[in-house]
Amino acid sequence: MLTRLLFWLILYPLSLLPLPVLYGIAYIFYLVTRYILRYRKAVVVSNLKNSFPEKDEKELRKIEKEYYKHLANIAAEMLKMLTLSRKQLRKHYHCVNPESVNRYYDEGRSVILMSSHYNNWEWMILELESMFKHHGIGVGKPNSNKVFEKLINRARTRYGTEVVFADTVRQVFADNIAAAKPCAYMMLSDQSPANPEKSFKTMFLNQPSAMIFGSEYFAKKYDIPVFYYQVIKEKRGYYRVELQLITDKPQQEEPGYICKCYAGLLEATIRRAPAFWLWSHRRWKHKVVID
Repeated sequence: MLTRLLFWLILYPLSLLPLPVLYGIAYIFYLVTRYILRYRKAVVVSNLKNSFPEKDEKELRKIEKEYYKHLANIAAEMLKMLTLSRKQLRKHYHCVNPESVNRYYDEGRSVILMSSHYNNWEWMILELESMFKHHGIGVGKPNSNKVFEKLINRARTRYGTEVVFADTVRQVFADNIAAAKPCAYMMLSDQSPANPEKSFKTMFLNQPSAMIFGSEYFAKKYDIPVFYYQVIKEKRGYYRVELQLITDKPQQEEPGYICKCYAGLLEATIRRAPAFWLWSHRRWKHKVVID
């Protein structure tokens, strides 16, 4: 009950405000989270130091400051997602090369779109169904608050994108393959895996890392082309999506090839503009040993 009241009496009315106003509120949020609450500061500092040992303290502090500002802006944009119109969304979020994915729809093939919590990922979920010819499906982790999960997913899926979680994703793939229904599966593959033993292990940002293996598993099982996409911030509130093919012959690739390519592409994206990745998550909480 409390979650519903918070959503409908506070979050939803706030989302009706223009983005510039929300960004103004976000600046206050930035000051509070960074300087008063010091939100996950130890995690952010540790992640940055371990990822960029070549940078000095001044450079790391600059990234940290930019990150907290970015986090506040993303919070404002996630809030705006609740009421963002299709017209507004297409003005603020677009793909520069959708034809590279659409060609596989014309061939009757699904695609897997691999990316991370970099820049604005929520608007990608909202726009996915409209961005390509394929039916859009976002694959994610369930929220511990089931009431909030239901409310937020209602907003995420109102333009046609479907959202599924780990407990149903295998059946969703199987059903869509059986129905010959071409889908674009958006899979954020930068989370810390629940079981590091069932993951791909590689060096990522100077650290032994466990990468979620689901994208490669489904690509190989059903021979689905895999793309890496990066979300580039053109200016505050405006993003473009760029797609890069990893492989359209996954069953012919060596084991681990897709995950390794993805890790390399993601690291390159992060190094170009490090403040826009989600540094406050504990991505290296599991000790990983690379054989």
